[in-house]
Amino acid sequence: MGIREFPGGAPRGKGSATGMRRSPDVSPRRLSDISPQLRQLRLLAVDEAIKEELRGSRSVEDLTLSGGGGGAPAGLSSIEERILRITGYYGYQPWAASCRREERPRDGPAPAEAPAGAAGPEAGRGGRPCCRCSGPRLRKLGWGLAVALGVCASWAGATQLAKRTFRTFDAPFTLAWFATSWNCLFFPLYYAGLACRAPERPSVTQRYRECCRFFGGSGLTLKVFFTKAAPFGVLWTLTNYLYLHAIKKINTTDASVLFCCNKAFVFLLSWIVLRDRFMGVRIVAAILAIAGIVMLTYADGFHSHSVIGIALVVGSASMSALYKVLFKLLLGSAQFGEAALFLSVLGVFNLLFVSCVPVVLYVTRIEYWSPFSAIPWGSLCGFSVLLLTFNVVLNFGIAVTYPTLMSLGIVLSVPVNAVVDHYTTNIVFNGVRVIAIVIIGLGFLLLLLPEEWDVWLVKLLTRLKVRKKEEPAESGGDLGSGPQNRRRARPSFAR
Repeated sequence: MGIREFPGGAPRGKGSATGMRRSPDVSPRRLSDISPQLRQLRLLAVDEAIKEELRGSRSVEDLTLSGGGGGAPAGLSSIEERILRITGYYGYQPWAASCRREERPRDGPAPAEAPAGAAGPEAGRGGRPCCRCSGPRLRKLGWGLAVALGVCASWAGATQLAKRTFRTFDAPFTLAWFATSWNCLFFPLYYAGLACRAPERPSVTQRYRECCRFFGGSGLTLKVFFTKAAPFGVLWTLTNYLYLHAIKKINTTDASVLFCCNKAFVFLLSWIVLRDRFMGVRIVAAILAIAGIVMLTYADGFHSHSVIGIALVVGSASMSALYKVLFKLLLGSAQFGEAALFLSVLGVFNLLFVSCVPVVLYVTRIEYWSPFSAIPWGSLCGFSVLLLTFNVVLNFGIAVTYPTLMSLGIVLSVPVNAVVDHYTTNIVFNGVRVIAIVIIGLGFLLLLLPEEWDVWLVKLLTRLKVRKKEEPAESGGDLGSGPQNRRRARPSFAR
């Protein structure tokens, strides 16, 4: 390595030789002899300025030895030698260097740094920055709260309105087909929002061609339409139909809380199919979800309607999980325009190839309504608008907030549906049902934990432990800061 490690060459070594000088009559020690200093290194927070000083922390004698002749020992740049140098063996102490660096006046601090170093009790603790939320982060959290409330209101409203629609219009598949057809509005809504925000408005054809690259180099061809879009259109329709059919047989509270299990099914399928990282906490969450399903089934006494309704909701959650895992496996991740185009393609597929199914169900009197004037168009359109709003917010809300906050809106719809069911139906919230709802909700929240949650928890506990150790030391330093104890307090502060 030698002198090539420093761009400035010899002058840099001379400047650093003043802060660290090795005595020639002392031989290097082993790492086992400086274990207390190594333990102190774990608690040392080294910032960028100190790192630059440590990179140049080689004495003149080291540079002479490393840049000398072939007979000079070259082992002085080893890891052991550097740790000896950092821990103060050669007279260089990064703690004292950091204190001296903070005492030097800065050359024009930034506006954001001036209040932080001006006052406050945190400024005297070794220059440790205090935890505060920045403006963009607060704005993102505010948007997250608004998006979570929007998801909660649209999902709970759609569920309650569908339950009320079935009182006069007993056709769940027709309702699912009618609501899915509104997906054709995704790409027009996306383009309208893009035209309002972008300074240069792109043409519809140009934007459509750019988004078609998501399907491959050849774009959206007939083969791609039937191989990549049609299977997802079938899964989308099945998810909506099974959920709506289950609402006919069970209350909306049980249906909404059981649909939260799709998060656990997504994890299990991703672990098996996508080979995602194994996480024990998510396995526990999946077990809690399964236990909650069994307890909800037991809460109603294993009646035929409740068992069938619970099975339908679990099937709907499974179809939703399969849709998400296959999308990630076959298509990967999509941008906003590509996702809007894909959902619009699903709406087109629903109009072209699924429209015959409601007709067959009407002719066979499986789903029969008469007369046509008695169809509650207001409820059908209201449910479709709420479901479209739910999908728009859930798919495009990530642009303004965190995905975790958006997912919280789904679990927040459970207490909303419970309150509505309590006043509009004869639902009984016995102990088993309440425990099952709490267990499924807890499993859903555990699944929202990030993959590095254990690392963050260890860092938080370590930081709290260090802060507790610093507080008694600071209080002891304040008590001994009188005129008689000043000389005794300075060495303890330098350490």
